[in-house]
Amino acid sequence: MKYKNAQLILPDALVKELQSYVQGEYIYVPVEQEQQKRWGEVSGYRKELEQRNQKIKQEYQSGISINCLAEKYCLSLYAVRKIIYQK
Repeated sequence: MKYKNAQLILPDALVKELQSYVQGEYIYVPVEQEQQKRWGEVSGYRKELEQRNQKIKQEYQSGISINCLAEKYCLSLYAVRKIIYQK
């Protein structure tokens, strides 16, 4: 998140209105709910995890044990079971 000078991006009337509430402090303006992205969507990490989890499921279905998968992917047995049995 980068800070921006309100005087550079907002109309003067709006800056004056904001100054009646707060001066010389930081204000966080949240993203609208409709435009908000889920965790990992911007970086692409969510997609990477989905691909990894799909691969784990396929390998389990082809006969690789949960212990081997946990070791291969550096995950706990609980985490691998959770991925495998996830709907």
